[in-house]
Amino acid sequence: MSRELTAEDLPDIARGAALLGTGGGGDPYLGRLLVEQEYRRGRRVRLLDPSEIADDALVIPSAGMGAPTVRVEKLPRGTEPALALRTLEEHLGRSADATMPIECGGSNSMVPLLVGAQLGLPVIDADGMGRAFPELQMQTFGVYGVSGSPLAFSGSQDERGVIDTGLDNKRLERLARGVTVQMGGTASIALFPMSGKDVRRTAVPGTITLALRVGRCLRESRDRHVDPFEALVALFKETMYEHARPVFRGRVVDVERRTTGGFARGQALIQAFGGDSVLSLVFQNEHLVASVDGRVRVMVPDLITVLDTETAEPITTEALRYGQRVTVFAISAPPIMRTPEALAVFGPRQFGLDVDFTPVEELE
Repeated sequence: MSRELTAEDLPDIARGAALLGTGGGGDPYLGRLLVEQEYRRGRRVRLLDPSEIADDALVIPSAGMGAPTVRVEKLPRGTEPALALRTLEEHLGRSADATMPIECGGSNSMVPLLVGAQLGLPVIDADGMGRAFPELQMQTFGVYGVSGSPLAFSGSQDERGVIDTGLDNKRLERLARGVTVQMGGTASIALFPMSGKDVRRTAVPGTITLALRVGRCLRESRDRHVDPFEALVALFKETMYEHARPVFRGRVVDVERRTTGGFARGQALIQAFGGDSVLSLVFQNEHLVASVDGRVRVMVPDLITVLDTETAEPITTEALRYGQRVTVFAISAPPIMRTPEALAVFGPRQFGLDVDFTPVEELE
């Protein structure tokens, strides 16, 4: 049901979203600071369950686009996401009734909270990925028939515009990515305008609340000196994600990372503690596949997240470093993300991986 988020909720949401974001979605710390600044100004965020939004309400999701490595160096002012949403409102000739995340990941879970606080809009407790993906067309919204167009973008110099590719969400990704690269590698966007009825039909529900629960679980586990990984496994059993488990523990021995085409692409190698086994992580902003000694253990769209072995704090792809002691943690994606229609948009072959999807609970 409707509730007002407190300032104390924000660190837990950011931490939980970073875990669910599978290494991507932008730096959660930066996004959290921007929202906390609005709270110090007396503004607040109201969270709505999808069931509470009217069928004919206009919902405009808001997010950041670009390589997370760029966002760490090119800090936002914080006004860009609201400008993108206002630009889309002007284009549509109608005001938004609510905003929501396009993905549950890092900073992109905080951007709608920032927009909601600044513009007085409620935020829908749902998103279009149930995790983070690197490309705009990789949304449950699009999988089930909602167009990403028109998309409005804005940048740090107040440049803004609208891109409309009709029903072709993949072309929308290519054009918006090109604009983002020309704007310095990062942009704010508002897209997938939809009705409240379409939100209920196409979105992954409850993901902001889930991020809050996950973040709180990690914090309270440390406070009580109990195993946070066991606590996470128990938590996910109660959710639509259901299956979760650590798949590997070791030390980061190599990271190859490059920023190209608007993405952070690369690979990380993790060597087992006290052994010779090596886990390989392939990422494109987000982790796509994890293999141990050449054998696949987890693959997209199931979630692969890297956590600090001692604290269970999530580590994003741009923050992976040589020598870190980490635990690679796998989580099954919700059923809405495992349908044939969904796998045709964000299954492993859509990333150029020569493998068909196998659920994590069937891989040992």
